[in-house]
Amino acid sequence: MIADRERFETAIARIDAANAEDPEHERVDGESVAKELIYGRRMSEMLDRFAPGSAEELQLAVRSQHIRRWEIPRAAYPQTPFGYKQWRARLLKFHAEAAAAILREVGYDEATIATVQSLLRKEGFKVNPDTQTLEDVADLVFLEHYLADFAATHPQYDKAKLTGILCKIRRKMSLRGRAAAVTRIRLPEGLDPLIRKAFADSADE
Repeated sequence: MIADRERFETAIARIDAANAEDPEHERVDGESVAKELIYGRRMSEMLDRFAPGSAEELQLAVRSQHIRRWEIPRAAYPQTPFGYKQWRARLLKFHAEAAAAILREVGYDEATIATVQSLLRKEGFKVNPDTQTLEDVADLVFLEHYLADFAATHPQYDKAKLTGILCKIRRKMSLRGRAAAVTRIRLPEGLDPLIRKAFADSADE
């Protein structure tokens, strides 16, 4: 339930405006759109499909998942597993801070802001239902919209490697999210069998 619809819509517009500044674009229905702008919209659309009527805080966190991500590029950290973890940790803090600044500007109280920040930092993962839903939504968006490009830009990855990546994604998801991955999203052509195989294995982990 949205407590103040005008405030909520203003916050979403501010988040979108921030993401519209992404210098990297992609073609969407013949139009060039900032990558993080379309990502945020895809996240909200997936949340509406996967968990309609979610709490306002979760809706705000979902839209802010990648807010201004380009400001902290992966290349700024060592190209090692530890460097990747450092980058990811910095991003979680950065997204929480960027979202909080916008929410304060439009009049949200500190309790709401703290909840949104906690979700963006992925606190309570596998324990907090809203944190888990945020993770499920992010994974579903990746599978539907980004997996095909990921596979195309990593031609060195064979089926075994891609299946391993998909299994790692599956392990982060709830049982409901795993089911949605093979029943409620548009699976990328050509990768459908790999996804179904990965999500069929050890489904009760």
